[in-house]
Amino acid sequence: MKHNIFILTLVALLLGATLSSCVNPQQVDLLEREQRRMRGDMNTLRSDVDNFRATLADTRANIQQMQRDLSAVKERIDETRVQVGRQIGQSGKDGDQRVKDMETRLAKLESDAKAQTDLLKSREDELKQLRDSLQQQTEQRADVDSNYVDLSVGESDAVRKDFENGWRPFQKKDYRTAVARFKDFLKRNPKSRLAPNAQYLIGESHFGLKEFDQAIIEFDEVRRRYPQSDKVGAALLRQGFAFAELGEKLNARLVLQELVEKYPQSSEAARARQKLKSLES
Repeated sequence: MKHNIFILTLVALLLGATLSSCVNPQQVDLLEREQRRMRGDMNTLRSDVDNFRATLADTRANIQQMQRDLSAVKERIDETRVQVGRQIGQSGKDGDQRVKDMETRLAKLESDAKAQTDLLKSREDELKQLRDSLQQQTEQRADVDSNYVDLSVGESDAVRKDFENGWRPFQKKDYRTAVARFKDFLKRNPKSRLAPNAQYLIGESHFGLKEFDQAIIEFDEVRRRYPQSDKVGAALLRQGFAFAELGEKLNARLVLQELVEKYPQSSEAARARQKLKSLES
């Protein structure tokens, strides 16, 4: 950067030495005022994009490079303004054209910087959604694990093995296989204490496949067929989330509000309150 400034300054001196000049004081005063105004305008255009997340290092590098370019262009504009103030006739017109060209470049750089900033924000929002989704899935699976240990007590080895045949592919995100095996489990063990869990996991599997309409139906089956089960609250929560994924905010709020009213002290109710806040924005 210093090397570039030195070269530009040397060129300005050479031009000043070789070109005849007859400085008009009014023009100089006008240009100086314009220069000060322009500097003020340029300062207002600076945006701080230095706090980008490390996970988006590529975008961070692009924006930081643009900032360096902006600074270099602004310095060149200042130097050119000084040259214009010392020149008349065709030399002055050439200087003005150079300024306009650099201003055009500056506007493009700032436009690109804004686009990169908007892109970064969009990626950060997507990252937050992914993290929230991962946390929800982790919490849901932890609940299922704990519930399974409690409910499997007293069940026969055959029943537990039958349930695990569906649980293993579910853990591996092989949701199609999980749905088929959990449905088989329900046919063979309709009275099992693990039946509500199996029905709930069918809904979770469709949710994982982004088949939100079917997930809503399967979660509703938990409430309809096992109204006394501990999984009803979890089914309502995920049903509300499924409505939200479909963009049906009204239905999502109604289901989540029902959950809060029926199970106010549950962990699912706490998550429902958070989701309700996000749906209001």
